[in-house]
Amino acid sequence: MIRYFFLSISLLLSVSLSSQELTGEQLLEKAISYHDPEDNWSTFKGKMLIEMKNPKGSPRSTVVEMKLPSNYFKTTVKKDNYTIESELDNGECTLKLNGSTSIFPKIKDSLNISCERAKMMKNYYTYLYGLPMKLKDPGTNIDSKVIKKTFKGKEYLVLKAGYDKEVGSDTWYFYFDPKTYAMEVYQFFHDESKNDGEYILLSEMINVNGIKIPKVRKWYYNKGDVFLATDNLRKANSL
Repeated sequence: MIRYFFLSISLLLSVSLSSQELTGEQLLEKAISYHDPEDNWSTFKGKMLIEMKNPKGSPRSTVVEMKLPSNYFKTTVKKDNYTIESELDNGECTLKLNGSTSIFPKIKDSLNISCERAKMMKNYYTYLYGLPMKLKDPGTNIDSKVIKKTFKGKEYLVLKAGYDKEVGSDTWYFYFDPKTYAMEVYQFFHDESKNDGEYILLSEMINVNGIKIPKVRKWYYNKGDVFLATDNLRKANSL
């Protein structure tokens, strides 16, 4: 009886230690196995309707179309009385306002319509909706140490990531459920000593092309926990 007791204790300790000894890369692999078990992200072709609401502005809906293998990306943004289409087709940029490519320069400036912004939006959506898989991209530096941290009353395994200078300068933290390895929070700082930047709470996973993508994202400032906006993935389908 005593032998079995000590055997059980040793098994429990080995499970506990294996969890504590996960490296950053190992945690990332487990998280990717949860979110993208069939390795579909690199061939992702999908369409998503995302609605954004914030306390200070009118709602905005964005249809995002991605075909990663052919380097195609398009957003159709509807806000107030405007519909802005920004398309990047293997490097070729097409911009439309309310269906027309003829846009007065002053209107372009006032509505922030440009190919530079289209490229920024491509990076934004492919990064945030491609996490945690995008953490395998070149120029990403994963900290080998996994942190255990309680956030909003729940304990997480936390992965720290930085970037090469030519990629980015922010410091990111990714919070994973310790049992399922689902990504439930991410957080970034421009200057961590100032507690600037934001954190994003993720919930309600939705399956898109075999990939588990968070349906709801709630954005807050790190400083003061001030609520900023909610992004809601209303619809998603493959292309």
